[in-house]
Amino acid sequence: FGIPQRRLAGMLHSPTFLVGTEKQRGILDDFQRRDQHFSEEYQTNKPLCFSARSFQKTHPGKSKDHKDADATVASPMLLGVADGVSQLEAFGMDASELPNELLRSCELLGMSQLIPDQPVNPPYAYRGPVSLLKEAYEETESLGSTTVLLAILDNSTKIHGKIHPMVAVLTIGDCELLMLRRLEGCQSQLQAVFHTEMQRIDGNVQTPLQIARVDEWVDPDFDEELALEVIERGSAVHCVSAYEGDIIVLGSDGVFDNLFLDEVVKICNEAMVPPGPGTFVPTQPALLSQIATRLVEESHAKSRAGVGGVLPETPIGRGGKMDDTAVVVGEVVEWTQAHSEAWAQARGQHRWKAMATCGGTDSMGCLACNETARDVDDEEIDVRRHHLHIRPVQRHQRMQSSCDSEADDDRDRCVIV
Repeated sequence: FGIPQRRLAGMLHSPTFLVGTEKQRGILDDFQRRDQHFSEEYQTNKPLCFSARSFQKTHPGKSKDHKDADATVASPMLLGVADGVSQLEAFGMDASELPNELLRSCELLGMSQLIPDQPVNPPYAYRGPVSLLKEAYEETESLGSTTVLLAILDNSTKIHGKIHPMVAVLTIGDCELLMLRRLEGCQSQLQAVFHTEMQRIDGNVQTPLQIARVDEWVDPDFDEELALEVIERGSAVHCVSAYEGDIIVLGSDGVFDNLFLDEVVKICNEAMVPPGPGTFVPTQPALLSQIATRLVEESHAKSRAGVGGVLPETPIGRGGKMDDTAVVVGEVVEWTQAHSEAWAQARGQHRWKAMATCGGTDSMGCLACNETARDVDDEEIDVRRHHLHIRPVQRHQRMQSSCDSEADDDRDRCVIV
């Protein structure tokens, strides 16, 4: 896929701005995308899920009175990043409330609809990313405005009657997603295979397409139906083939406005060195967390002058911008019996949220992922600017297998609604 590198000028300090109702309504069709990206490669007939970690931190140069308005979700079936519009703080709103509530709602729906082999009543079945986000928005109550990016793992697509997992990616605004894969064998470097595009009105870095709920004081023309219209008509949706070992990086504009895509790929490759031959073993969640942290730190470093007082180059000009910065780093892994048992246990104890934050800070964590990964503690992993140091621990063993398959589908369930 072609991967454009954006360049504008000047370091930015000002917030993301709310886009008015009539302005958004008039340009939705310009942003709409409905694409599918099938890979001819075919692997073992098995359901997949995400093992993921997130990290977020406001740029230290941003106002000290500002509250971080980014939100993330890292669950087995759904990953997400949302970036609240900080300008609304001037109207007395908490800009973080809507993005956090919206992603929590998406996570609940994703876990209830997408768990493999779980019986779901037809009225509540997964009907695609657009329907999921619409339902999630309708269940929220918070005022605010936010961009949103979702990656949803759908195991219902089949080729020749066999499972062909797909990642449904939905974008509204200027968060971005980058998918990496070892295209030249299991011992090759990770390469970019898919990348979303930002949705910015008139190309302005401060006016992304967004989902809102505001009162008459903020926008006299606001109609809540516009938010649903933005989701239906303005969202960019892509369905991409997913394989075990794929790496997915989601980030707010605070990341992708400051880091070039090849810098993101390089950071991932420095941390995730090519494995030796053998059976695939999932990456330790601690390492995914370290990669997410480094991506945020490297984004912030772009606003620090280097030799001779010269600011580093970024996609929007030297020095980038000082903003809220959030990253989710996920790996596609097999959904195993251990996952199913952990899910059943979590549901029985009404603790599914702990299981959902795969590799997160909840006490339960993703038991299945942790059981199949190598024993590497957080303290043993040190992702540096130019190298990864791991104390003597056996590295991940991975196997890349494939069989020939034609592109025709018996049943395409990566649905776009």
